[in-house]
Amino acid sequence: MTRIALYTGSFDPITNGHLDVLRGGAVCCDKIIVAIGVNPGKTPLFPVEEKAALIIETTRDIAAKTGCQIETATFTGLAVTAARDKGATILLRGLRDGTDLDYEMQMAGMNAQMAPDVQTVFLPASPAVRHITATLVRQIASMGGDISAFTPPAVAKALKAKFAAR
Repeated sequence: MTRIALYTGSFDPITNGHLDVLRGGAVCCDKIIVAIGVNPGKTPLFPVEEKAALIIETTRDIAAKTGCQIETATFTGLAVTAARDKGATILLRGLRDGTDLDYEMQMAGMNAQMAPDVQTVFLPASPAVRHITATLVRQIASMGGDISAFTPPAVAKALKAKFAAR
């Protein structure tokens, strides 16, 4: 049986924290679909196509080292619906702290009620990346700060180019 997980988020941009969760998930799953949420009411910094390209580029090593296939997709609506549509039976979620745990436990309970065939799996973030959020990374980058400790090099380069163009 192939273990397929869906890892949802805005990934605007993908950070070292996201990659930490993917590394943990890749040792447990045969395939992870990084599902980029599309919310028509929000204007992301990066378009979906650019996010997907950055995700593929920055996860290549993880896939090679673990043998886990990593791909991207987009979704609107419920994560459990996206999981079922993609054949995933696992929702992969990262936890940074107790606040994340409280929120994610509520979400997991609701998802379990709607889709008992889809299991939520929590992975704790490594201490070195617990403080990283894409929001803070964008803010630091927008002010010309050094984000190299928070993102892969390709993402840091893309953010620098994005804010230089503004």
